[in-house]
Amino acid sequence: MSAPAASGLRRFLTAPAPPVERCELCGLALAGEHRHLVDVERRSLACACPPCTLLLDRDGAGEGRFRAVPQRYLTDPQVQLGAGLWESLGIPVGVAFLLHNSVSGRPLAVYPSPAGPTESDLGPGSWETLEQATALAGLLLPDVEALLLVRVDGEELCALVPVDTAYGLVGQLRQHWHGFDGGPEVRARLREFLAGLRGRAGVAERRPA
Repeated sequence: MSAPAASGLRRFLTAPAPPVERCELCGLALAGEHRHLVDVERRSLACACPPCTLLLDRDGAGEGRFRAVPQRYLTDPQVQLGAGLWESLGIPVGVAFLLHNSVSGRPLAVYPSPAGPTESDLGPGSWETLEQATALAGLLLPDVEALLLVRVDGEELCALVPVDTAYGLVGQLRQHWHGFDGGPEVRARLREFLAGLRGRAGVAERRPA
């Protein structure tokens, strides 16, 4: 094969470079780990570079439309997620996260399903019951943080996590979901996630009785 022909063939044999992730506000290329912003109006997540994150990581920045997702992780190991509380939430599976939507002015529950993330409104009085059960409910920042609740295979967890982490977990579980309850692979991945979460999270202070 002549040199020109080999050179022309090489560009078809070489794997294309992966697309470069860019800040969705200024277009700057992003390297590795990066923060996210919540577009409050569209209820979507946007990748952000450090300068844009710093600019919007304060109250009132971006005219309130974009809010930087914090990196706070807290658990409440003493909370009791009994069957009565779980039934009042109206969640048909054993893992979900709750968030306050500032546009609608009400809390929402999001949980994994075979069709992807599913949203539902909370039953009357459910959020008030959670506020009595755990201090984390009162610490939750609207739009950017989530209250993660897990009640699977006898294991219970209540944690405050960044909203991008919560959506990332639901998306990961969706990729491996089988049947009605997700199947053994989903439970294995959930256990792995919870182990990592407990390793990085602080413990919320209990309110005086």
